[in-house]
Amino acid sequence: MTFFAKPILLTSILAALAGTSAVAQTAAPAAPAAAPASTLSYNVGVVTDYRYRGISQSRLQPAVQGGVDFAHSSGAYVGAWASTIKWVKDAGGDSDVELDIYGGYKGSAGAVSYDVGVLTYVYPSNALSTSANTTEIYAAGTVGPATLKYSHSLTNTFGFANSKNSGYLDLSATFDLGNGFSLVPHIGHQRIAGTGNGIYSYTDYSVTLAKDFGNGLAVTAAVVGTDADKDSYYTPAGKFTGKAGVVVGLKYSF
Repeated sequence: MTFFAKPILLTSILAALAGTSAVAQTAAPAAPAAAPASTLSYNVGVVTDYRYRGISQSRLQPAVQGGVDFAHSSGAYVGAWASTIKWVKDAGGDSDVELDIYGGYKGSAGAVSYDVGVLTYVYPSNALSTSANTTEIYAAGTVGPATLKYSHSLTNTFGFANSKNSGYLDLSATFDLGNGFSLVPHIGHQRIAGTGNGIYSYTDYSVTLAKDFGNGLAVTAAVVGTDADKDSYYTPAGKFTGKAGVVVGLKYSF
């Protein structure tokens, strides 16, 4: 009888301690971690065709892309993004990379979220007669799923002569379909300012289905097209760079 008393007593003590530990954890949960004052994130990806405002920048061919973003808890942010391109060389220049540098501020006022900033597109050593380098200011407002954005050029626009004060108006919406899926319809209008440049203005559209797999990995498939003038936007082989098509993308953010 005495031989078995110690194990029984020890078992009872351990059970009591285990119960006490569980109660203590329930009664005193860990405090939530404070939100960081700033975040630094990166992204890399590949697309079957780099379309910007509906027009292919990569001669209807794949492109490699990547970027870095710094965001402060105040709402201020800066970032840089790059992609391989072909359109500058097709236009007689000498650049195969686009580098975007931007900064701005995000906030909210009641039910409206807003985003204002400045964005410069740099095409290193592009050597076009009118530089492809372009700077725009932009402002966007979001209510519910819908976002309206306007971008206004402070310089000549993407190599078009005398095209300062061109503008791009963009309406899009994001719908959460559940299970990591989202649907994003979009319509935009690119206006190219300047005498004789009206022929280069056009409207573009897209419908994008995205799947977020978690851990930074996302896949997109989009139907994209424009009503741009076929004689104004084309590859050296004569292919219309604003034609309707399907673009698939893979992106990893970390």
